[in-house]
Amino acid sequence: MAAAGIGAESAGDAYLPASGNGGYSTAAYDLDLKYRISTNRLTAIAVISAVATEPLTRLSLDLVGLRVSRVSIDGRRVAFRQTATKLRVDPAQALAAGEAFSVTVEYAGAPKPRRTRWGTLGWEELDDGLLVASQPSGAPTWFPCNDHPSDKASYSIRVETDAAYRVVCNGRLTDFRVASGRGHWTYEQPEPTATYLATVQIGRYAATDLALGATPGTLYFPQEIERAVRSDFADVSRMMAVFDQAFGPYPMESYGIVVTADELEIPLEAQGLAVFGSNHADGRGGSERLVAHELAHQWFGNSVGVAAWKDIWLNEGFACYAEWIWSEASGSVSADALARQFRVGLSRLPADILVGDPGAAHMFDDRVYKRGALTLHALRLTVGDEAFFGVLQAWTTLKRHATASTAEFVTLAEARTGLALGPLFTAWLYSAALPVLPLGSAR
Repeated sequence: MAAAGIGAESAGDAYLPASGNGGYSTAAYDLDLKYRISTNRLTAIAVISAVATEPLTRLSLDLVGLRVSRVSIDGRRVAFRQTATKLRVDPAQALAAGEAFSVTVEYAGAPKPRRTRWGTLGWEELDDGLLVASQPSGAPTWFPCNDHPSDKASYSIRVETDAAYRVVCNGRLTDFRVASGRGHWTYEQPEPTATYLATVQIGRYAATDLALGATPGTLYFPQEIERAVRSDFADVSRMMAVFDQAFGPYPMESYGIVVTADELEIPLEAQGLAVFGSNHADGRGGSERLVAHELAHQWFGNSVGVAAWKDIWLNEGFACYAEWIWSEASGSVSADALARQFRVGLSRLPADILVGDPGAAHMFDDRVYKRGALTLHALRLTVGDEAFFGVLQAWTTLKRHATASTAEFVTLAEARTGLALGPLFTAWLYSAALPVLPLGSAR
């Protein structure tokens, strides 16, 4: 056997070089969280099940702002050391390549969001409750993890908190009880999930079922804005039907929408969930395109995830194009008209990023969203509707609950259509100059 070594303290992603870790692959996170809202005090135990991908004498996990008191591997207490962003763990015996193991971490503290170039991310207190919004690097603010989208895992999340509050997490609620004034909530998320898409939402929420065809749906909201919320999210069932037909079957077990009492700058996606602020529920449908956008992320970004952050257009460009598909299907402006409108807008902006590799500073630039969507519309105009939607459905099927790259999407599109599409994708994704859309319209 090769000599054991130290797993890299990075996933090797150029956009977030300090995030993620090498040497192992995560299979499951089991999180047991005890949280006091009034003092923002978290006491927790995380059990991380993983498999070594190389011989290891040390491994690391991402963790920010919380203090570890004890670590064990396979039930045996081991030595560890913390830095500002990493938990370094020394197994009692070297782990062999291919060996399954379990790391248990006991930790506590007052969690808070981390400051990044994209703003503050992670565990964030609301006026009366909390939300978790982690994209791309906020997950370590509340649990030790391998924080890179290429390393997906299942989740079991148990939360104990004040009984007056409702807890919403990813997946299916499997247990709820109240004891000694504390609510105990257990959620199971079996689908492979990236760390940035794991979430906890706590608030004084009412709940109502959403009719989403065969998919169980739930809407969570403050009672005082119920009328506006019900009005603004009434079309989700129709959106689900449109996207089922366009993209293939909904890929999650359920879909939940949380509307916080606080105002939020932007909505947030999580695995099987979307989170909106009270400002996104105006009772007049003012955030309709955002509702469609967040739902589409369940296919693009959550089920089909990116293998590297440089391919973020596979998440955001696709979700943006879903807005246009919904607009067309709902009898509003056609996708073609919207594409040509937004191309004019983009032509007035600097052409100084490459959508297929925009750089960390620009990965959430609106030009990535809109030009990414235009790339898809150019493909649609080139190959026709039948072939285009066939490509999307093949993509969501082939890469269901996996990760993917732009190169893989181009390869699939060429294989499904029999056309040499490399020049089209190069022009739209890897050239600064803004191409002209093909003539004609989607049909």
